[in-house]
Amino acid sequence: MIIYNAKIKTMLDFDIENGYVEFHHGKITGIGIKPAPAKIISENDIDAKGMTLVPGFIDAHCHVGAFENGLGFEGTDANEITDPSTPHLRAIDMINPADFAFTEAARAGVTCVVTGVGSANPLGGELLAMKTAGAKQIDKLIIKSPLAVKMALGENPKTCYFERDESPKTRMATAAVIREQLYKAKRYMEALEKHKADTEAGDLPEYDIKNEALLPLLRGEIKAHIHCHRADDIFTAIRLAKEFGFDYVLVHATESGLIAEELKEEKSACIIGPIICDRSKPELVNLRLDTASKLHKEAVSFAICTDHPVTPVQYLPLSAGLTVRGGLDKETALRAITINAAKICGIDNRVGSIEIGKDADFVLFDGEFYDYMKEPALVVIDGKII
Repeated sequence: MIIYNAKIKTMLDFDIENGYVEFHHGKITGIGIKPAPAKIISENDIDAKGMTLVPGFIDAHCHVGAFENGLGFEGTDANEITDPSTPHLRAIDMINPADFAFTEAARAGVTCVVTGVGSANPLGGELLAMKTAGAKQIDKLIIKSPLAVKMALGENPKTCYFERDESPKTRMATAAVIREQLYKAKRYMEALEKHKADTEAGDLPEYDIKNEALLPLLRGEIKAHIHCHRADDIFTAIRLAKEFGFDYVLVHATESGLIAEELKEEKSACIIGPIICDRSKPELVNLRLDTASKLHKEAVSFAICTDHPVTPVQYLPLSAGLTVRGGLDKETALRAITINAAKICGIDNRVGSIEIGKDADFVLFDGEFYDYMKEPALVVIDGKII
């Protein structure tokens, strides 16, 4: 199939003012200026009529399918608030792909989401990346699982366990829970490696599911996505990452604009948001629309998220548009929900830009991508018209 007569924003180093995208079996097979003479436009191909074609939008952090649409505790599966250390919990066992929020996401052009556990526990479990439409079975929607280990600092774990009159009640104890589990996992990994190198050197350590879940992080195979709003919590996240040598992403990072120069020095990456929300708790006091522009000024890599259901996932493009009101340029705002989101989440080998070999995920629209008065003219996920 070919979409032609489109203004294509590839999210690479060039745009195409009047071009085409060809895709087959769910993958992009060709792009170019106008349909090439050899290309025969069939009745199944789509005339974009000069509209803008962009990669499918990516919500880099949300909880779609974990806090289910229109349900109470029956559909709330994001937090296991019985143990502050639960790195072994798997998002794939939690997400309900039949949640209507996925339908709303796809219709709005949000073709990919990073979703999973919440922030009640210092060590919460796994996050995954998945498509928002195309199959009834979650296993067939997965882009990457596990994508990251979720950690949480600050007010959320404090609040959850203060109400239970259990530890951790303080920021000190929250960091200590993470540190203790990571040290255990590190020793577990060393014992496994020692046994593998020399089976006579010692017994194979007894299987520990929590430590096993942290091995991909300690081996550098996946990152930690660390929930942190306040500047001091952001620096605690960086401190823990340095101590154990793992890669990380700062999630929410509400006060990141206040410390943008320091984050540039640390070479940190951020996922900022939600943007369309109230200051519902003390650590959101510095929630501002100009955070993205401040990070961009210091060349700090960032993506934008909704944190659904805090902001409904279909308002991801609008969230990016509001950062333009805060001083960010439109191109960077669009990149924050396409290629930059894909790079930060480690899925840019499949999504985030329009280039040959990547998944055929597109959004076609007339006007600005963040115009809340218009729905997309066309949404394609894995080569299928949604």
